[in-house]
Amino acid sequence: MSKIPVYFMPGLAASSAIFERISLPLEDFEVVLLEWEIPIINESLSEYAKRITTKIKHKNPVLIGVSFGGILVQEMVRFIEVRKLIIISSVKNNLEFPMRLKIAKNTKAYKLIPTRLLVNIENLAKFSFGDKVNQRLKLYEKFLSVRDISYLDWAIEQVILWDREEADEKVIHIHGDQDEVFPYKNIKKCITLKGGTHIMILNKFRWFNENLPKIILE
Repeated sequence: MSKIPVYFMPGLAASSAIFERISLPLEDFEVVLLEWEIPIINESLSEYAKRITTKIKHKNPVLIGVSFGGILVQEMVRFIEVRKLIIISSVKNNLEFPMRLKIAKNTKAYKLIPTRLLVNIENLAKFSFGDKVNQRLKLYEKFLSVRDISYLDWAIEQVILWDREEADEKVIHIHGDQDEVFPYKNIKKCITLKGGTHIMILNKFRWFNENLPKIILE
């Protein structure tokens, strides 16, 4: 029996190192880690998603995206057929956004975000993973690898302006009930991970190692 290809997409500004503790049985799965590319000037999220699909070398893969990576993989399936689409610590549409992101969109306040300051690892960690990061900064230095200003400006705008209002019924959504970036109270229809925060792909890896194979195969 041929192995099931599983492609992982990390979150905003993060490298594929966030998946280093994720381990799927080698006899059943072939794991491929995707990385963020620097966007082309004026590239839309849809165009970017289409470009990233050129990295997909298998037919009918499983796509798994974390946070902004979860938004991206939902755009990628417009261009390729997939076996399963799984998002983690993410949203299925812009109705699941917290109020602060909706306000940022309506007021265009996101244009005031000083992304040059985000290149500082502490600020970038807080922006990407939430506030409770101080004791983990060395960890984030390793995981937050994309510090290109044009990427950060582009990525923040693509998240806030994401225009999807209808959730794709095929999306399998795994979300922590303690997520501080995309609060659980706004999330509809998900597999709930008790005590899971926005960084649960890092600190709840045992749950994922035990459950992802079953979720993919069922």
